[in-house]
Amino acid sequence: MLPLICIAGPTASGKTSLAIKLAEHFNAEILSFDSRQFYSELNIGTAKPDADLLMRVPHHFINCGSIHEPISAGAFSRAARKCIATLQAQQKTIIAVGGSGLYLKALLYGLDDMATVDPTIRQELIQQYSQFGIQYLQTELAKADPKYWKQVDKHNPQRVMRALEIIRGTGKPYSHFLQQTAPAPFTPALLLGIELSREKLYVQINARVDHMIKAGLLDEVRALLPFQHLGPLKTVGYRELFLYLQNQCSLNQAIEAIKQHTRHYAKRQITWFKNQMPLNYFKTDDLNAILNYINQNAV
Repeated sequence: MLPLICIAGPTASGKTSLAIKLAEHFNAEILSFDSRQFYSELNIGTAKPDADLLMRVPHHFINCGSIHEPISAGAFSRAARKCIATLQAQQKTIIAVGGSGLYLKALLYGLDDMATVDPTIRQELIQQYSQFGIQYLQTELAKADPKYWKQVDKHNPQRVMRALEIIRGTGKPYSHFLQQTAPAPFTPALLLGIELSREKLYVQINARVDHMIKAGLLDEVRALLPFQHLGPLKTVGYRELFLYLQNQCSLNQAIEAIKQHTRHYAKRQITWFKNQMPLNYFKTDDLNAILNYINQNAV
C-alpha cells in the first residue's frame, strides 16, 4: 500500500495536472488542501478543477462548504483525517494536493497550543478592525512580529487578525509557533514539492489570470459583491475586482493588481513551504522520477 502522497507548491505551478496524472496512474483519489477551493461559490477565481477533471478522478474537499461558514485549518484537519481513514480502510491510494500550507500542516501534524486562545481576543480584534481599519492592525503586527510581517499577506484581514490573536493570547510571536519542529505525520506520507523557476512561474501566473478573465471571473465576482465582507472573499482575484466594481480603479488596473498580488502570494507560498515542510522537489514534467520515488517508498 502506498503512503499518503502530498503535492504542495505555489499557485499556478502545475500541482493539479500532476495530481491528476498520478491519480490515474495509481487509480487514486484526490484530497484537496486548497482552502479557497472548499467553497462552492468560488470557482473561476480559485482555478478549481473543471467538471471533466472532477468526473475523471474522485475528489474530496472541493465544493465541500459555503463562504458563509468558513472552514478553519482545525476543522479541515479533523474532517480530512476521517476521510483518509475511510479511504485507507478501502485500500485506496490518496493524493493530497494544494497550496494552503497551514491546512496541510494541520492535517499531517495537528495544531499546537497556538490554536486555543481566549475567544474574546478575536472579538476585540474584529471590533478594532471595524472601527480603525486594517492599517491599525498592520501597525501592531509589524511591531510585534517583524519576521512574520515580512511573509504574511498584509492586506488579508483574516491572516493579520489570526496572527495578532495568537500574539495577544500567548505573549509570543506568531513566527515562534511556525518555527517549531513538527512531529511525525499522523500517517505515513510522501511530501512532494514543485520545482520550477521563478520566471516560468510568473509567466504561468499571468497567463492564468488572463484565462480567468476570459472565462468570466468578473461575472463571478459581480455576483458575490453583496458578500465581499466575508472572510473567504478577502482574497486575491476577488478583492481587486470588488474595487473595480465600486469604481475605485479601472478594469486593467484591477487585472494587473491581481497578477501582481498573485505573484507576491506565490512567493510567500514558496518561502513558507521551504521553511515549514520537508518537501522533496521534482519538476512536474519528470513523471518517471516522481513515480520511481513513490514506488521506492511504498509501505
